[in-house]
Amino acid sequence: MKKKGILNVQLSGYIAALGHMDTFMIGDAGMPVPKGVPVVDLALCGGVPTFIQTMDAVLEETEVEFYTLAEEIVEKNPKLYAYIKEKLPDTDNEMIPHTDLKKMSENVRFAVRTGEFTPYPNIILRAGVAFSA
Repeated sequence: MKKKGILNVQLSGYIAALGHMDTFMIGDAGMPVPKGVPVVDLALCGGVPTFIQTMDAVLEETEVEFYTLAEEIVEKNPKLYAYIKEKLPDTDNEMIPHTDLKKMSENVRFAVRTGEFTPYPNIILRAGVAFSA
């Protein structure tokens, strides 16, 4: 039995299968997931698990080289925006309108649904490589 890290079989497998430049999304309980995109549904009830709990677990196991956020997070959820900047301080990123983030999610390898109930806690992450030349 695995004793640490992500224990969810589906999420652990999806992360293990990521290749360089693959994208995936972590979203709130209400973020629509496009048809055909596999969903790891972790939502238990409102606020469980939180976006931060999920992101912390994912970042322990995933190399991230780029991320995309909805620009609305800056004004509508500044605490979460500050958390993301703190967790990925030297990672390139872009800010786009939330409607564009939803459109972009059509091309992710998988989506993770959390129980988060705060505004705009949705991020698309691009996998990097865990080794250097």
